[in-house]
Amino acid sequence: MKFSDLILPSLIAIILLYGIVKGVDVYAAFVEGAIEGAKSALKIFPYILAIIFAINLFIQSGAEEFIVNLLKPVTSIIGFPPELLSLSIVKPLSGSGSIGVFQTILDNYGADSYLGRSASVLMGSSETIFYTAAVYFGAVGISNYRYTIKVGLISHLASIVASLIVCKLMF
Repeated sequence: MKFSDLILPSLIAIILLYGIVKGVDVYAAFVEGAIEGAKSALKIFPYILAIIFAINLFIQSGAEEFIVNLLKPVTSIIGFPPELLSLSIVKPLSGSGSIGVFQTILDNYGADSYLGRSASVLMGSSETIFYTAAVYFGAVGISNYRYTIKVGLISHLASIVASLIVCKLMF
């Protein structure tokens, strides 16, 4: 047995013992927390459903492919690999969609290729901006998050540029 296998059970045991020592009804506190968690899940469910629907509509309608084909001539001029365009477009929208695009890149070009490494760095350094904003802001009732989206997209662009530069210099 590895030490890492004991971390989570030990943490749970410590929390339970601390609650017992402090005189807390641990079971009742757990049940109350579970009820609050279920309420939170029900509250954010419509936002999750809406963003998943919108993302799938965007990808399945061919809009994503249209944008990729539109940008290919421009990106090839500046040296941006057109193979990474789909990943760059889908990643801010959908984590699972971007994993599919990422897997296709790895299958076609290999994990040790420049494209594979750039895609790996891009996957690790960018966020699903629209999904995250819709779910978290929807959960707390924030409707004006335009600056968040702008800053998120700027950081996404920075992660794209950084992944290409770092992979070009390092490998």
